[in-house]
Amino acid sequence: MAKMRTVDAAIAILEKEGATEAFGLPGAAINPFYSAMKAHGGIRHTLARHVEGASHMADGYSRAADGNIGICIGTSGPAGTDMITGLYASWADSIPMLCITGQAPVSKLHKEDFQAVDIESIAKPVTKFAMTILEPGQVPGAFQKAFQVMRSGRPGPVLLDLPIDVQMAEIEFDIDAYEPLPVEKPKASRKQLEKALDMLTAAKHPLIVAGGGIINAGASAQLVELAEILNVPVIPTLMGWGAIPDDHQLMAGMVGLQTSHRYGNETFLQSDFVIGIGNRWANRHTGGLDTYTAGRKFVHIDIEPTQIGRVFSPDLGIASDAGAALAGLIELARERQAAKSLPDYSGWVAECLERKGSLHRKTNFDNVPIKPQRVYQEMNKAFGRDTTYVSTIGLSQIAGAQMLHVFGARKWINAGQAGPLGWTAPAALGVVRGTPDATVVALSGDYDFQFMIEELAVGAQFNLPYIHVVVNNSYLGLIRQSQRGFNMDYHVSLGFDNINSPETMGYGVDHIKVVEGLGCKAIRVEDPNDLPAAFDKAKALRDEFKVPVVVEVILEKITNISMGLEINAVNEFEELAETAADAPTAILVKA
Repeated sequence: MAKMRTVDAAIAILEKEGATEAFGLPGAAINPFYSAMKAHGGIRHTLARHVEGASHMADGYSRAADGNIGICIGTSGPAGTDMITGLYASWADSIPMLCITGQAPVSKLHKEDFQAVDIESIAKPVTKFAMTILEPGQVPGAFQKAFQVMRSGRPGPVLLDLPIDVQMAEIEFDIDAYEPLPVEKPKASRKQLEKALDMLTAAKHPLIVAGGGIINAGASAQLVELAEILNVPVIPTLMGWGAIPDDHQLMAGMVGLQTSHRYGNETFLQSDFVIGIGNRWANRHTGGLDTYTAGRKFVHIDIEPTQIGRVFSPDLGIASDAGAALAGLIELARERQAAKSLPDYSGWVAECLERKGSLHRKTNFDNVPIKPQRVYQEMNKAFGRDTTYVSTIGLSQIAGAQMLHVFGARKWINAGQAGPLGWTAPAALGVVRGTPDATVVALSGDYDFQFMIEELAVGAQFNLPYIHVVVNNSYLGLIRQSQRGFNMDYHVSLGFDNINSPETMGYGVDHIKVVEGLGCKAIRVEDPNDLPAAFDKAKALRDEFKVPVVVEVILEKITNISMGLEINAVNEFEELAETAADAPTAILVKA
């Protein structure tokens, strides 16, 4: 057995567990850990400008590809508290992420030492596991448990807090004798799945609701296979978007109050049976439960047993990993297919396709200032099937989800439940780290963009190229729209006459100057007809300089995006598409 510092043992464990991508900021209380990373040489570290930004980078990295676990590292005190928003975002969306903080010496933890805070207690509500390691000999076991917890059941983040004296202590450790702990995931039984399939095939208008658990399980191909065998339409949730490509004939649209398609809501309302796989029944998806559940039976399959019945009681609940459930359902469906006992749902599919071809929102506007719908239309034209979109919250994300197209798993990277402003830019950098050959396009409103704009310097320093579309109406647009019900427009406008940039014409912050000052490239667009050329130029600048390229689009200040309180009562504030020319980039358009 070799004698080594605990931090050297921890780095060796990271390598053996396959987690070698770190984002963070060094500081006095975590410097021993950094010295171990330097000595080892096998952990790539990206220096962030803010620890919250580092946590979002690690989150984005984890979301980018199957099996990824991003690492966020910071010093004691405020570094740990800065990570909390990042932990919440990953916890809420079931994303594995390892946060590591430095800490004051064990003997000083009760003495209000400089930058000493009980980060374990603070982090526990938004992690699967949080621990301040008080004994050097516990370090290997704590890291071993952390990886098991992150990967088992419903995935999620963990935090390990390392007092500086624990980091410096020496222990006996043999990495060759270290083995990762087994990952535990529930698996549906054949009997359970037979009951679920019996209920589905007894229905006339069944639907599959595909949640983010399918993407977490790497089971998108199995979802499509099952849907094709049964010939049953699929409704992806916002977190499950991409599990079935948008242009697949069985992709029936998204359902919800905001991030939904008109045809998706209408198809759901015509259904009589729903099997949800790897989903949470989030309130932005369901709206009022009386409307959502009326006239239909439900089967709910989820990896976390306590999720079943949390929002409403299904007719049948099954605790299972989504991939295991899909594999079992495929086996059963193939048996019934061979026995010619599956119902013919071709008529139901045709009805869904009819709605998909006709119920569209208009996107083809020529207004100046630009209407946001036109931006997404031009993005659909400019960016291909392999594009990975990154976004978080706001009218930009809501409208983007209504009008953009996604053609594969992990090609829509979105902080769906927490929705923290500022998440998009650092998360996009993490996605680029995780998928360096991908075409990454981020989407932000002006306030989301400004929240952590300093992280663009990270993309310039480390050559992490992507395109960031900023739709700038100089407003907190979603908040302004929600304030309509209170008959006010209070403290939500971000416009001002910028004395240093009169060319912004009252749109406030000069993003072009800021972006270029951070080492990146930027383009401003004021006419919708200039969007195609701007996107082409952005691609060229990205490829030439290998840095983030911002395309700022100056929007009309006031736009109300489609949303409502019930899925059968979504308010359509803008014109609807009446002809194919009104929505030229819709997936399926009836002539």
